[in-house]
Amino acid sequence: MTAPAAPVYDCSDPDARAAGLTAAAQAVRSGRLVVLPTDTVYGLGCDAFSATAVKSLLAAKHRGPDMPVPVLVGSWSTIDGLVLGVPATARALIEAFWPGGLSIVLPHAPSLAWDLGSTKGTVMLRMPLHPVALELLRDVGPMAVSSANISGRPPASNAGEAIDQLADSVAVYLDGGPSGAPVASTIVDLTGKAPRILREGEITRAMVSEVVGHEVPMG
Repeated sequence: MTAPAAPVYDCSDPDARAAGLTAAAQAVRSGRLVVLPTDTVYGLGCDAFSATAVKSLLAAKHRGPDMPVPVLVGSWSTIDGLVLGVPATARALIEAFWPGGLSIVLPHAPSLAWDLGSTKGTVMLRMPLHPVALELLRDVGPMAVSSANISGRPPASNAGEAIDQLADSVAVYLDGGPSGAPVASTIVDLTGKAPRILREGEITRAMVSEVVGHEVPMG
């Protein structure tokens, strides 16, 4: 494992976890990058409203703005201020699957001053099922979070793998132990007249269709 210049906090130790969350929150608020555990793979995150921080995130991943960065939130209600409107279908899916492996795509509120990449006026939102991630998100608010890896390389499933790839481009590493099964979230597009599944992951198409009340197509 590469030795990072940034501090690594072992979140299995209560004192280290508290210190790490404080350091991570300070880093996010100052526009720097943090690595955090999630319920899928480790994430590389920053303040969603800092265009400079998002550019740093993309640079750390060696990725361009053509693949927009998703946004993680710490509560159901957070999305009300982020999107143009929350349709009943979105509410039902949120109540059924958040926190967990479901991402939803909605038109973002036009008043928001953020630049997540080439989003075409939309934003992809998810609430992760991980206590460390949720505590940080509830402290600092919405974060732009992508997988903690260099584009084209495997996503990090533990802090060591993230350190090997991202090294000192990150200000704080939160080590939450091995991540869960590296299953991607399911992405449901709610920007059109009817929902569509863009990617089937942890939440199956059948599970989404049951909540929506009809068969949801792929595509």
